[in-house]
Amino acid sequence: LKGLDTLEIGCGCGGGSSYIMRYFKPKSMTGVDFSNKAIEFCKKYYTIEGLSFSVGDAESLPFENNKFDVVVNIESSHCYGNMEQFLNEVFRLLKPKGYFLFSDFRSRNEIGHFRKQLKDSGLKLIKEENITKNVLKALEINNEHKIELIKQKVPKVLYRTFLQFAGIKGSEIYESFKTGEREYFN
Repeated sequence: LKGLDTLEIGCGCGGGSSYIMRYFKPKSMTGVDFSNKAIEFCKKYYTIEGLSFSVGDAESLPFENNKFDVVVNIESSHCYGNMEQFLNEVFRLLKPKGYFLFSDFRSRNEIGHFRKQLKDSGLKLIKEENITKNVLKALEINNEHKIELIKQKVPKVLYRTFLQFAGIKGSEIYESFKTGEREYFN
């Protein structure tokens, strides 16, 4: 990524964008997220030259055509309302010969449809890797630590919801990865 103009769509609280800027040294790194509060946090917390953040909708982004060499999207597209529109935006924003770096999960039944959406958008799939086993291993390694953090930080009324969201062993998401009902790929 060194010397390239890079965009992260769905940057959340900015950790990924900051990591990319610090360790991969793109020319510019822009993080965009739908949440005003997340972007306010990013702007306050991260002050690295070349790193910027803005509010934006993944399906209608406020950037000119062919602006970025690389677009990154990690674990947020499963929340988007219109995947075709999102992929069209990615295609529009990429410079010719640009790259879309993507990682997320889908149900086993949705993966073929997602591949078709990628193709229909004009993007070309160069490499795909199923990383479900790695994700499961990480969930298992961090299981006890996440439970302790949830016990310490989360109000009891939200405790069960956070256990599900965190993918604790036995949770719906953990079990869906374990059975292969859901796959995580990049």
